Amino acid sequence: MVPILVTTEHRGVFFGRVPEFPESIPPEVELAGARMCLYWSTAEHGVFGLAVSGPGEGCRVGPAVPRLRLNGITSIALCTFAAAARWEAQPWRE
Repeated sequence: MVPILVTTEHRGVFFGRVPEFPESIPPEVELAGARMCLYWSTAEHGVFGLAVSGPGEGCRVGPAVPRLRLNGITSIALCTFAAAARWEAQPWRE
């Protein structure tokens, strides 16, 4: 399964896994082990820093759901394996 970061037209930022990286932006995507980033700090250097480095100390990432279907997709980015490991660590800071 391929780790990806998905952004939506409602400004949602999600991480999850798909069988293969899409050739184009589909109308909807179904993620396995999906998590949502509710907040990221400037240390991530923008939303795509979450795909490169993953969420850091100042981020708030919710718990995983087994499957999630999203629509209104605005971008899909391939995540590095290091970023995927950090997403799956579920960093939630109060």
